[in-house]
Amino acid sequence: MLAFMQKVENGYIARFERNIKHSVEKVWALLTENDKLAKWFSELSVDDLREGGVIKFDMGNGTFEEMKILELQTQSVLEYTWAEDIVRFELYPEPEGCQLVLIEKITRITDHTPRDLAGWHVCLDVIIALLDGRTIDSRKEEWAKWYEKYVQAVAEVTEE
Repeated sequence: MLAFMQKVENGYIARFERNIKHSVEKVWALLTENDKLAKWFSELSVDDLREGGVIKFDMGNGTFEEMKILELQTQSVLEYTWAEDIVRFELYPEPEGCQLVLIEKITRITDHTPRDLAGWHVCLDVIIALLDGRTIDSRKEEWAKWYEKYVQAVAEVTEE
């Protein structure tokens, strides 16, 4: 399901929602434990898991972008900076597992925005696949399918 996008006072919000048939604890581990995090987003690593702590993004050229953790509520909320934007994961327990909400607070739309949104979309699909014991054969192919849809979604929200 495509992220819900809206224009807000200070930019835009993209909201992804996934109902997952696994516990909050299992999903939280994928978001915060480096060995599990690496399976769905190999460039990210948690350096210091606390408010004010750091998540690092490996730029692939020997340098790292440090992203500050803005809010942390264990097994509930993880929010950190993402360049000029903010990424927020929220987990809600449900009888059959949990709901995972990913909110990206976007300062300004760029040509890269649909790329990032398609990337997050595929990341969420990979998280669910990992929890279900499945693999996604080609993340690149999956990304390409969603990229065009996010180009359209971004175009629609910026026309408003």
